[in-house]
Formats: sequence, structure tokens, C-alpha cells
Amino acid sequence: MVFRSSGLLLCAILIACDRSSPRAVHSDSPGVLETVPTGSVPPAVTSGSSTATSSCPRTGRWALCSVERRLQQSGFVLRRAAGQAERRPGFSVVPAVYTLGGSRLEVFVYPDEAALARDVTKIDTITASPVGAPNTWRMAPTWVRSGNLVAVFLTDNGTQAERLMLALTAGAPQP
Repeated sequence: MVFRSSGLLLCAILIACDRSSPRAVHSDSPGVLETVPTGSVPPAVTSGSSTATSSCPRTGRWALCSVERRLQQSGFVLRRAAGQAERRPGFSVVPAVYTLGGSRLEVFVYPDEAALARDVTKIDTITASPVGAPNTWRMAPTWVRSGNLVAVFLTDNGTQAERLMLALTAGAPQP
């Protein structure tokens, strides 16, 4: 009898504590966090909600939408750079360019890993430039490769570079 009532008391305390602590969830607006009590369900995941499904493909390969989602989930506030992105020497695909605070991120998404591998054999990964060519970036780039993606991150913030590397090298969303 004592064990049953103490077990019920413990359950009640855990439920009460769980409901009182807020948690952060991503809203539909990029880079915006909302605080939602733990006991409630945010609108984006309510059953029957049209926003619960994603149009981003889950193929096991990176797509720009999955890169953006992963970085937002990692706490980055992404802003797509204005204007047309330029083709970079050594890369056969045009990058998507973002600003992350005061840093610049160029994301090269290839159709598959084989296409990426063909380009990487001709690129010096320390300078993110064609082998033998000088570094054309405004600072030493951080090179991140994951599956069919290469990201070149220009930042002087080592912690931010590490966070970006961890977010992307965790791999593309699986099917």
C-alpha cells in the first residue's frame, strides 16, 4: 500500500515538473524560436496539420531545403544572400550562398557523390580552390564534405565553424 501511493506521488511530481518547464521549438518563420510549455504540442506537429509534412525529399542525399532545415535546427539563423551566386573555379555546380551572422556560407549540392568526387580530385581542400591555384576566398575557408554536399564556410569564429561541421557531417536526412 505504501509503495503504491509513493509511486503515484512520484508520477504526479514528474508530470507536474514536465508541464512547468518551457521548451524551445522552431516556428514556421526561419530562424525564429518560440517557447512552448512542454505539456502542449506546437501547431506544426498537431495531427492533421498541413505543415506536419515536408516537401523536402528524404532520399538520403542532401537537398538545399534539408541543409537549411538542419542548420536552423542547429541554432543558425540563415539568410539567403541577395543576387545571383557565381560559379566558383573548380566546382561544376553553382553554390547557394547564405549569411550566418557576419559569416558567409557557400553550399554546393551535387546530384550524387560520384559527381562531387570528380570535382574534389581537382580541388585543394585547404584553400577550397583548384589544385595549385591561390586562395581566392577573403579568409581561410572551412571545408565541410558530407555525402553529395560540400560547404565552404568563411568565419573567424571557431565555435561556429565546429557547430556547422557537426550539423552537416551528421549526414543527410534518411528515407
